Amino acid sequence: MRERGAPDRHPSERRLSGRLFVGTSGFSYPDWAPRFYPPGTRSGRFLAAYAERLPAVELNATFRRRPTASAIAGWLAATPPDFRFVVKAQRGSAVRALLGSAEESIAWLTEPLPAFGERLGAVLLRVPGEITRGGAATGGSLESSDRALAAVVAAWPRPIPLVVELQDPSWHVDETIATLRRGGAVLCTTDLPDADEPTIRRTGPFVYLRLRRDDYDDARLERWVDRVRPFLEAGDDVYAFFRHDPVGRAGELALAFSERLGRAARS
Repeated sequence: MRERGAPDRHPSERRLSGRLFVGTSGFSYPDWAPRFYPPGTRSGRFLAAYAERLPAVELNATFRRRPTASAIAGWLAATPPDFRFVVKAQRGSAVRALLGSAEESIAWLTEPLPAFGERLGAVLLRVPGEITRGGAATGGSLESSDRALAAVVAAWPRPIPLVVELQDPSWHVDETIATLRRGGAVLCTTDLPDADEPTIRRTGPFVYLRLRRDDYDDARLERWVDRVRPFLEAGDDVYAFFRHDPVGRAGELALAFSERLGRAARS
């Protein structure tokens, strides 16, 4: 079955004209040496060593606190011009944006982000599982929840690419898809442990995957490669991030994912 929003695939289409930005959630893990980082790599060199092998990272630090100008400058200095950052929106303000103060919270979240320039791939705004569509937190009705999400999308500055991860399945309905598409926001596709593989619903200008299982064997990794390939062939960019782990397996999976698509990780 074809993914929702996926382009038709013709057997003659082989060239991947879209860009693949694959990586991991976070990079600052000392235990990733020597499996992913060279032995003896110092913490101040983690990002530079990471960027030598992978083209993008999903920043975990920004989920805890808004990035400072000095932090952004340091990240940019450690990476090449074609490297891309995804900023996880600071969790408290991300939730407040949905629960009633969209304009104020979004202004605070996005104020430092222009410093990334073109190196900012996207902002990931995560809506936790306890906030459901129709639940009390967003007004107690489906209509009020839909209005809350629409207010976030409408208030978001268009020059900054927005990805929304809606963790509770109640949000994964046609009304949500329509809201995101109207605002040009991307629905995050999240592959969770002990769950069926999700459908990729393309709502914005690129595809965004969070691959959260503890590991991916060859067969499962190949399935995701086959699902992503038609988007890349059609010229759509794809972001894909593997879950961090204690030993560096996530980095190996990201490299294998890129290699199976027939291109170098630094494409």
